[in-house]
Amino acid sequence: MTQAPVLSRERPTFAEIFAAHYSAMVRLAGLLGADDPEDIAQEAFARLHLRQARLRDDGAAVPYLRSIVCNLTRNRIRHLRLVRLRRPEPPPPERSSEQAFLITERHRDLLEAVGRLSRRQREALVLRYWLDLSEREIADAMGVSPGSVKSHTSRAIAALGRALEENDD
Repeated sequence: MTQAPVLSRERPTFAEIFAAHYSAMVRLAGLLGADDPEDIAQEAFARLHLRQARLRDDGAAVPYLRSIVCNLTRNRIRHLRLVRLRRPEPPPPERSSEQAFLITERHRDLLEAVGRLSRRQREALVLRYWLDLSEREIADAMGVSPGSVKSHTSRAIAALGRALEENDD
């Protein structure tokens, strides 16, 4: 996991936040299952740009971005599911270079198992183990209680364990 550049002590400018966190937001959207992670990240930054002056404190921008990315990805997946019910299955989307790198032979089974998790379980795992967020931060990003985060995470790990054991057999 790459660390974002350290921002200045004063209130960071929008350009500094963008430079420090854009690639992380693209990866987050991709890991959450977005077919267009770059678009999701760009939309999240556009929304931050409109509301940055109204954020209560200097440290609220990145958690706000994570929350927007989670919500936009969730909405996009929901929308695509509805559209696909009405139309024949389109060809699979081309993967971004980030996704292509992640999908290597040694990660294929794990990523497929993560992809089969429920949306909430996948979000909880990605936010916890990829971004290393606390339960409170995950709860804020997902819009649920910390207890729900624990439940989703625990069930997701159990489901991944079962899926990976089946693949080993």
